[in-house]
Amino acid sequence: MSVDKEAIEVSTASAVDRADSPKSSTVGRVLAILDLVASSDRALSPTEMAAELDIPKASLHRLCASLEEEGYLQPRLNQRGLQPGYRLHNMALGVLASGPLQAQRRAILSSLSAEIGETCNIAVPDGAEMIYFDRAETHWPVRVQLQIGSRVPVCATAGGKMYLSTLTKTKRDRIVRNSPLIGYTRNTIVNPDTLLNELDEIALRGYALDNEEYIDGMVALAVPIKDEKNRLYATLSFHAPCMRISFSNVTQFLPAVRKASEQLSTLLKD
Repeated sequence: MSVDKEAIEVSTASAVDRADSPKSSTVGRVLAILDLVASSDRALSPTEMAAELDIPKASLHRLCASLEEEGYLQPRLNQRGLQPGYRLHNMALGVLASGPLQAQRRAILSSLSAEIGETCNIAVPDGAEMIYFDRAETHWPVRVQLQIGSRVPVCATAGGKMYLSTLTKTKRDRIVRNSPLIGYTRNTIVNPDTLLNELDEIALRGYALDNEEYIDGMVALAVPIKDEKNRLYATLSFHAPCMRISFSNVTQFLPAVRKASEQLSTLLKD
């Protein structure tokens, strides 16, 4: 019986290629899972991930369980599907915080603060709160002290409302109706329907305002910083005491804030 050596070599090469395929290794599969979850606009079930990535269900369930245990993935509140966990969020923030981008980010933020004459902030969403990731201080002695790492509610701040407005109406409704709408000031919106209507308006116009809704005497404006897929990555905002900028004059700074947000978005896409 003759042996087709060429066929054997081709078969062996194919087997090696499959073994070397990124999705055949544990590391490759983990990276593929994280990339898929991070790029999805909704929570995904392990079954959906297995079909999309062509990874055996048993292997994918095992890897997802490990990633969930380590904080890279987390289940939705209704337990239907997995979404990015806090450690994956921290990795994403690390992109903006990295050395090469940090100097550029600080330059953009500081330039905007100098142009407006008020404190400017970058904030990132974290559940029902926004976390202040970076800030450029105004030189004025009277200013609102919201330091880096401060957490503020999504339902009562310009940045938070900007974030909520980018979600689907179903998600907005669920968050607003399941969140305690605390009256921080006389202007805080505590009626769910009123807040949802405002979020619809924000989604249409592309910016959000805070008319003394979180802190008495403070107004603010926020716009989105978008990633390469045009999704909200963070928010850029400025806030000021009403004694210097009245609420009716806040939007005069919108062009400058939008220009800075576009520059920051470009950093994420380069």
